[in-house]
Amino acid sequence: QVQLVESGGGLVKPGGSLRLSCAASGSIFKINTMAWYRQAPGKEREFVARVTITPFGRPLYADSVKDRFTISGDNAKNTVYLQMNSLKPEDTAVYYCNMLINGDFTWGQGTQVTVSS
Repeated sequence: QVQLVESGGGLVKPGGSLRLSCAASGSIFKINTMAWYRQAPGKEREFVARVTITPFGRPLYADSVKDRFTISGDNAKNTVYLQMNSLKPEDTAVYYCNMLINGDFTWGQGTQVTVSS
C-alpha cells in the first residue's frame, strides 16, 4: 500500500509565496513521475506541473503557472515540491499531488491554497 501526504497549503495574500510538499510512503519500488494538479470550486481538476524521474527529465508546466511555479522531485526522499511565487487569487484551489509508483497512479488527499487579501 502506497500513500501520498501533502502539506504546506494555507492562506496567502496576492503576490505572496507558498511551498507545497508531498511525501510518498509504503512499499515503493519505483517512482516514474511526480506531478501536481489543482481543483478550484465548481471547476474540474486541472494539471499544474509534472516532473519525470530520469536524468534527462524536464519539468512540464501549465501555461497559467509557467514562470511562477517550480516543481522539483527528491527521489531519495520520495518527495515532490511545488514552489509557488507571485500567487494570484485565481490560484485558489485544492492542490493534489500525483505520482506514478510501481506502475500505478496514486493521489494524495489534497491541501487547500487560498490567495486572498
